[in-house]
Amino acid sequence: MSAESPTADHAGAEKQRLSETRSIDYIPPSERHGHSFSQFTLWFGGNLQITAIVTGALAVVLGGDVVWSIIGLLVGQVVGAAIMSLHAIQGPRLGLPQMITSRMQFGVYGAVIPLVLVCIMYVGFSASGTVLAGQALAKLINTSNASGMILFSAIIVVIAVLGYRVIHKLGKVASVIGVLAFIYLFITLLSTHDLSAVWQNQHFTLANFLLAVSLSSSWQIAFCPYVSDYSRYLPANVSAKKLFSCVFFGTVLGTQASMTLGVIVAAIAGKAFSGNEVGYIVSLGSSATMAMVIYFAICFGKITFTTLNAYGSFMSLTTIVSGFRQKTALSRGGRILFVVLMVTISCVIALISEPAFLKSFTHFLLFLLAFFVPWSAISLTDFYLITKGKVDVPALSQPNGRYGRWNWAGIIVYFCGVLVQLPFIDNPLHHGSLTWIFAGNDVSWIIGWFVTALLWLAARKFDRRGMLAHSVYPNQ
Repeated sequence: MSAESPTADHAGAEKQRLSETRSIDYIPPSERHGHSFSQFTLWFGGNLQITAIVTGALAVVLGGDVVWSIIGLLVGQVVGAAIMSLHAIQGPRLGLPQMITSRMQFGVYGAVIPLVLVCIMYVGFSASGTVLAGQALAKLINTSNASGMILFSAIIVVIAVLGYRVIHKLGKVASVIGVLAFIYLFITLLSTHDLSAVWQNQHFTLANFLLAVSLSSSWQIAFCPYVSDYSRYLPANVSAKKLFSCVFFGTVLGTQASMTLGVIVAAIAGKAFSGNEVGYIVSLGSSATMAMVIYFAICFGKITFTTLNAYGSFMSLTTIVSGFRQKTALSRGGRILFVVLMVTISCVIALISEPAFLKSFTHFLLFLLAFFVPWSAISLTDFYLITKGKVDVPALSQPNGRYGRWNWAGIIVYFCGVLVQLPFIDNPLHHGSLTWIFAGNDVSWIIGWFVTALLWLAARKFDRRGMLAHSVYPNQ
């Protein structure tokens, strides 16, 4: 019996097993379980965390007012979350993790191109989470920041190794803890500060508004390369409308709550916020005990978020290696090795880069988003408008099969999508020559997404590779 067609007893055991045994292989119908609402709690709880607060605060720190910053952030959430939620539907429909499906458009070997960049980005996000959570954990247990980061990384290894089911359970707990912590922080702000002056300070400028839109939309788009990793165990016939709604509202509400808190705190704190983000938020606690509670909430929120990144980077690395090994199954030892490797790299980066790490590396990670926007456009356009969700699963691991080693049409369109963004990127690492058209704001992701989608539609008129009447599954 192959790994892709377990016996009924094995399937039943899988549904009860806390530790995940599958990695990038196809999830057969007998092992599907869960409900769409699990996606709401995962993305809602995962976004109620310190990094989202700091990201929202940037809208004010960089010159925006409170009201228009909040509105701009909400607009960006809606646009970015809509794209992200469309990717989430791919999980149960295909029964596969997100990035392995890129072999349909790039080829079995060609998919390594976006995969390498995905690994880099998620290792970076994990490192940034390790810095913040390590500092908070160090305060909780009265140890050094370095020890806090190492202990935090060990916790992430355990959870990422256990996998899908544990991550979803963690998301539910994080939702409860996050809601309670945020209610307390909002009540504290309202009861101890006069916010009337903050709300009256309204000075709309297109530049600051677009900045807020870009901050939140980029945040959501960053989830796209692994969002279906967390929906792939859902039944194949799960309602697309319900699934879209749960992911969409979960990630929008969670992120908007965090970023709104960041906007208000930054407006109240002024210059005292920059460089002391975690310390200032914790200082809102009315006592030493409440300060410790807030530190705990920060740690727990970062555990959920950093585990998502660690698990996603592990899945991406597995997809890279499996493409050349022509296998989809991964042994338990291999799973542990890959997770430890990715988390260790993140921890080392955090240790050697702290405290100057966050700002410079955030610029680098946001620049990397330029390489994921065209991938997202190609993936969604192909799935919804061209292949209609039909896939040959065995061929995804066969370099000589239907999808081939390298799909040059997909690779060329992808790089065109990257290049068309460069003139419109405004980042300390790259200032595009045409950003003046949009008052110096980075709207490259909007241009890159639509241009790439149109190019891929045109290219597929000549390249009909992978067009199927029905999906092909293992042992069928």
